[in-house]
Amino acid sequence: MRTNLLQRCRPWLLVLGLAVLVLPAATLPTAAATPNLPALGGASALSLAQERRLGDEIARSLYRSPDFIDDPLLHDYLQSIWQPLMQAAQRRGEVSPELAERFAWELLFSRERSVNAFALPGGYLGLHLGLLAISTSADEIAAVLAHELAHVSQRHIARRIEHGQQQTPWVIGAMILGALAANAARNADIANAAMAGGQAVALQGQLAFSRDMEREADRVGLDIMAEAGFDGRGFVTLFSKLQAAARLNDGGSFPYLRTHPMTAERSADIEARLHDLGPARQAQSPVPAPVHALMAARARVLSETGSDRLQALAATLRASSAGRSASHLPTALENEELGRLYAATLAAARLREPALALHGLQRLQALAPTEPATQEKLRWLQLELLLLLPAQALPLAQQQQLGTLLQAALQSDRRAALLLGAQASLQHGTELQRLAIARLQARTSLHPNDALAWQTLAGLHLAQQQPVRAARAEAEARLALLDAPGALERLRAARRLGQAPGAADHIEQSIIDARLRHVEEVARLQALPWQ
Repeated sequence: MRTNLLQRCRPWLLVLGLAVLVLPAATLPTAAATPNLPALGGASALSLAQERRLGDEIARSLYRSPDFIDDPLLHDYLQSIWQPLMQAAQRRGEVSPELAERFAWELLFSRERSVNAFALPGGYLGLHLGLLAISTSADEIAAVLAHELAHVSQRHIARRIEHGQQQTPWVIGAMILGALAANAARNADIANAAMAGGQAVALQGQLAFSRDMEREADRVGLDIMAEAGFDGRGFVTLFSKLQAAARLNDGGSFPYLRTHPMTAERSADIEARLHDLGPARQAQSPVPAPVHALMAARARVLSETGSDRLQALAATLRASSAGRSASHLPTALENEELGRLYAATLAAARLREPALALHGLQRLQALAPTEPATQEKLRWLQLELLLLLPAQALPLAQQQQLGTLLQAALQSDRRAALLLGAQASLQHGTELQRLAIARLQARTSLHPNDALAWQTLAGLHLAQQQPVRAARAEAEARLALLDAPGALERLRAARRLGQAPGAADHIEQSIIDARLRHVEEVARLQALPWQ
């Protein structure tokens, strides 16, 4: 029987969480099409379909990691950076129509506090919350994502894999996972357990990109950033900040620098290209600075798993009951204060301290600028607080505001607002639940790979005493996470429930039968040996 080495590596990923997956992939512009870029060879022998399948297999392992997180508010924020970058890459021709269609182009988020970002075969990219937490502008995050996007669009991962053509891509993928796990843990024993013999030593050299690949990703990424309207100086500020912090005290917290070493040559090259772009292309970021301050603070709180660290964050609210006026603070300090208050408020809510959390919210509302994007983030924080805190602990005024916020959330086009509103509707009556179901059904028809939307829909169906529909929604959530066997199990359970006496719903049964045939085919394809 064929042994799947990815299956053997999977336990190490589950123990270690998201590994340092800074590997790349995608279309190759020629040197003539992209001036001043090094010639790195022709198109990879690895097809787009093969690369996507390899990426799916690795991503399936990462989705099962306990550190994988889908926070709707952070998701919406990072999409506001990612989508302009992706659209700019397509306009520039870095991402061809075929590549845009064939690759996943999914962002994954890890709860890890380490400072890292990663790219996988097939167009999966991601971020550790630790990197978002230490950033000071959306331009810095755009720099990281644009760099990783360039690795993907230039098909660097496929080219790296091509160097080991004597092995099948599955074996190489397994050894990469093992090597990455060992790199993250700095433990040679794990490497020996997760990788296949002496071949692992050769793969260690492929974890970091070549200098030419790094330089190419810098240059392409910088051009994509400028096209998308971000300030390319985010490259410089982030890397100089990371280098300074790592020199003082790394302790394994900055794996991004080990896999993307910011050499003096790279830094000088970026500075020169920024000068060539000129002031006209060093635009003001399309993302307001206060919004980034709030979301960086959110990442800091969500990366914490211990109550002692949450207590330390919330302590700033206990220290003083008087907020400072925004008019008395310079802009940079105002944003820093906004982030500090947001982190303290969210930490207090997660500690179930309603009075302290609501006090923090009041201070935030008094300090925050009135521009719409910042106010929107505070509205959804308020809704989240009202969800986290016991209803009986809320003042009457807050209870009355909850109904207004719920209606607004359920009517919003924002994913974060809709999911928060749908979760809140579970506590607030049948009519709101029905509205939430209708809105989520509309969303999942347009975004069938939104696992959290499907899972939320399943909870609402259960609340409405609709177990068959709940089981089907759970199956769709599993499929969105690339777990075809899990989806099959839930669909079969839905069919059994639908065949019980008095449970006849012929339309739903027809849908289940059609989905069963589709998912059975997906599971069969996933189980095929590598061709």
